[in-house]
Amino acid sequence: MLLLGIDLGTSSVKVSVVDASTQQTLASAQFPDTEAPIIAPVPGWAEQDPEQWWLYVKQAILKAHATGHYSPADIGAIGIAYQMHGLVAVDETDTPVRNSIIWCDSRAVPYGEKAFHAIGEDVSLRCMLNSPGNFTAAKLAWVKENEPEIYDRIKKIMLPGDYIALRLTGECTTTVSALSEGIFWNFETNGLSQEVMDFFGFDKSLIPAIQPLFSPHGFISGKIADELQLKTGIPVTYKAGDQPNNALSLNVMRPGEVAATAGTSGVIYGVADRLVFDQQSRINSFAHVNHHAQDPRIGVLLCINGCGILNKSIRQLTGNTLGYASINAEAGGIEAGSNGLKILPFGNGAERMLGNKTTGAQIKGWDFNIHHTAHFYRAAQEGVAFAFRYGFDIMRENGMTPTLIRAGKANMFLSDVFAQSLVDVLNVPVELYNADGSVGAALGAGIGAGLFDEHDLGKGLSCLKIIEPQNHLRYNELYLDWHTWLLDELI
Repeated sequence: MLLLGIDLGTSSVKVSVVDASTQQTLASAQFPDTEAPIIAPVPGWAEQDPEQWWLYVKQAILKAHATGHYSPADIGAIGIAYQMHGLVAVDETDTPVRNSIIWCDSRAVPYGEKAFHAIGEDVSLRCMLNSPGNFTAAKLAWVKENEPEIYDRIKKIMLPGDYIALRLTGECTTTVSALSEGIFWNFETNGLSQEVMDFFGFDKSLIPAIQPLFSPHGFISGKIADELQLKTGIPVTYKAGDQPNNALSLNVMRPGEVAATAGTSGVIYGVADRLVFDQQSRINSFAHVNHHAQDPRIGVLLCINGCGILNKSIRQLTGNTLGYASINAEAGGIEAGSNGLKILPFGNGAERMLGNKTTGAQIKGWDFNIHHTAHFYRAAQEGVAFAFRYGFDIMRENGMTPTLIRAGKANMFLSDVFAQSLVDVLNVPVELYNADGSVGAALGAGIGAGLFDEHDLGKGLSCLKIIEPQNHLRYNELYLDWHTWLLDELI
């Protein structure tokens, strides 16, 4: 049997088809080829159109079929990974009532902060493991207060991956993992958070049916099957946020194991076997894909909003038309420290690890007679690595002490400058693998379909490169200088 994995990202949708018996990837495709836009009608807002996502999904699937590397008739299960924390709201006809308010949108911060204090910080952290912060529940509260006529039309609310499954199957479901990332889940009662629902005045009818993460979430209808050249009745057997799914793709399923990504945002994601939380909610804790109330598996997530999107912005500003490979090559020609040029990469909304502050991206030390475009390329990648270190130290404060990090060789990990800078400033080795989100989604579908279990993961993984620390003392010195600047901006 073949497995179809769909990865709904911020910049594009990628799909992969995987052979269930070997866990080898037969074909992959991405759509669109250029980075999808983020709609920002007001500074600090970030939205995308769910209908556009659906068009991207369909185009990516048909593009994968067009490779001719497999027969679509052999696909037997579908898995979905998706950008986390977004709010999708639909009406009685399952039509979105507005654009999705996505993960990096900052407008709901005051709503989450008010709920955090009103519910009680101890209760919020002990029961939900997080402040409601800027997550999905707070986004819905913003709609309720500011767009009451739209709110009144809402039949169901869901995460982005739930919406794609709805379009595929006509069924509206969600999972404990999805509800936990929206701050709707109470880990102490193992049920919907009555505290959050009551404080915001949400009716329970807004929440879709809760299904096990690895289970059928509906079946492809005849019309959709015909449109996508698939068999009628294929089940969607897995849905997970992009970071838990990335961990699955790297076989990071056991306590103490750690995964990382460096796409539009940057993430370090570790697995714990207890209900762990940060007292200031600077890092966040959600139900991992294999979480069970009796056997906890909690994903502890450090997120940096401004990661690859900084690379993209620097590329646009410098007019580089050759692509990221040329940026990485030019950055490699500059010495560590970028001749004193420093960048804060926080230009993509409120940063959780900074207490939901929005500092904006900033540049320091620019000398017109010294610095040229290559310095900016390197300083941007070093600035992201330093931001990772800032958050990594918070993870260490909370008892996470990884000695190895796994990542897919993709996005910013394609840059030797970024990868080595990150390893040097963290003083922790990184292993790079042939993994990506759409492959992880396909593997999750295989588990959900009962073809194998989580202990069978890893057949298709190959370690492509191991990066060891080489220059920690120098990068620690550079980081401490950058850190002092950051603290000055936060005070």
